[in-house]
Amino acid sequence: MLNSNEYTDIAQKVDQGIRLTREDGIRLFHCNDIAWLGALADSVRKKKCGDIVYYNVNCHVNLTNICTSHCKFCAFGRDKDDAGAYEMTKEKALSVVEDALHDPNLAGLHVVSGLHPTWSFEDYLGIVKAIHEKYPQLYIKGFTGVEITHFAQISGLSIKEVLTRLKEEAGLQAIAGGGAEILSDRVRNQLCPKKATADQWLEVARTAHLMGIKTNASMLYGHIETIEERVDHLLKLRSLQDETGGFQTFICFPFLPKNTELGQKIKQTSMWDDLRTMAISRLMLDNFMNIKAYWVMLTVPVAQIALGFGANDIDGTIHKETILHDAGATSPTALSEDSIIRIIREAGRIPAACDCNFNILRKFE
Repeated sequence: MLNSNEYTDIAQKVDQGIRLTREDGIRLFHCNDIAWLGALADSVRKKKCGDIVYYNVNCHVNLTNICTSHCKFCAFGRDKDDAGAYEMTKEKALSVVEDALHDPNLAGLHVVSGLHPTWSFEDYLGIVKAIHEKYPQLYIKGFTGVEITHFAQISGLSIKEVLTRLKEEAGLQAIAGGGAEILSDRVRNQLCPKKATADQWLEVARTAHLMGIKTNASMLYGHIETIEERVDHLLKLRSLQDETGGFQTFICFPFLPKNTELGQKIKQTSMWDDLRTMAISRLMLDNFMNIKAYWVMLTVPVAQIALGFGANDIDGTIHKETILHDAGATSPTALSEDSIIRIIREAGRIPAACDCNFNILRKFE
């Protein structure tokens, strides 16, 4: 295995399958030997996952951008009277899905939204239920821990009751990984004090896992967090995964500052930071099977390189992404399936279309 002299002890741990510590993670974030770090993470990926790279043929449906949270890192949210504010009716949401169905391989939907100030839980549920009833063949990966916490608060239901209704009435099969941001009270109190706390986000995931609902996890980095807080975030996810085993994939989200309240103060992360974070996530999250290189935020070229830095998941076709493009994402708003297959093959890997629970639908050897 490739070694960097200062990190031989960490390389030995990885080679022997010994879990890395908090101190190891912090040290790795100061490693400038990116090629070595990538090779180390890629060796773990290959041993754990083989050469398959997963992707979805999917469509994003963002029901509304009207949101009470006013997170300082967000360019998507609007107040009701702001220019560009919108709220989908059932008919509009159905038309978005219908438009995406021109792709005969469309397998499912990714549904996330703002925390609307006057919508009830029944409003959200009713739209997704209408979609599920009309298009039962499509899987639904829906909402984040933040949204589900919000639904419980506005409805008076427990987290378990909210999830039960989403699953039984609206066909929810998995929960999206967003909203975790950095699982630090210090960071959340400064950037997003009006939405779910770190403990609340983790409790949604824990409850879902105990109900047999798989969830994803994420980290939004590159804003006001410290390196130590990045590592602590990974450790909190790792600990819950030890407890429940219900996380499916981990997504690294680099903060995109354009059009956000923080935009004048913080520069966008470098490609090196993105690749370093990807590799360290693979190494620290030893109990996660999948690590996602989210091409929307990373850009397609960096996501492709990230497949050599521990990633084995490249998200999907998306159809039309809006949340991150409002923050200045320069990637396309969608990719064709042929493009994704080409990107994966160019990296020397095997493309595999899957559903939201990583069941393979088609594989291209």
